[in-house]
Amino acid sequence: MKLKLLVIGKTDADYVKQGIEVYSKRLKHYCQFELIEIPDIKNSKNLSEREQKEKEGEVILSKVENSDCLALLDENGKENNSVEFSNLLQKRMNQGLKNLVFVVGGPYGFSEKVYQRANEKLALSRMTFSHQMVRLFFVEQLYRGFTILKGEPYHHN
Repeated sequence: MKLKLLVIGKTDADYVKQGIEVYSKRLKHYCQFELIEIPDIKNSKNLSEREQKEKEGEVILSKVENSDCLALLDENGKENNSVEFSNLLQKRMNQGLKNLVFVVGGPYGFSEKVYQRANEKLALSRMTFSHQMVRLFFVEQLYRGFTILKGEPYHHN
């Protein structure tokens, strides 16, 4: 199974890029992982919130295949602790999926079409984080999840 993380816009802060790179390299020991940056929508300042979500949604859906499992990182999604998240990864791997695609949406969230296509919604926390930091936190959680599954000493209960 290949894991993909779709994100809207580039990662600007060097320290965030470096952190993502560290955990992305570590993840390669456990799975195929790809971070895909979707360019910001052009002229978004001239678009309404709904129009921006629709345009971003079209691009997101163009990157997802029918057979992919699509999980949205959404503030209203299900919260899991790290062990529960690792169990979710294991469950998806056991299903024989080709791709498990996680998405960090734009500043206004997701379009209705993206919500309709999604297989699940996950929340990292009830707190609000910048879209830049969510990328780093989530890649670290993917790594943590795999170390839990392998019984490695990275995670402590």
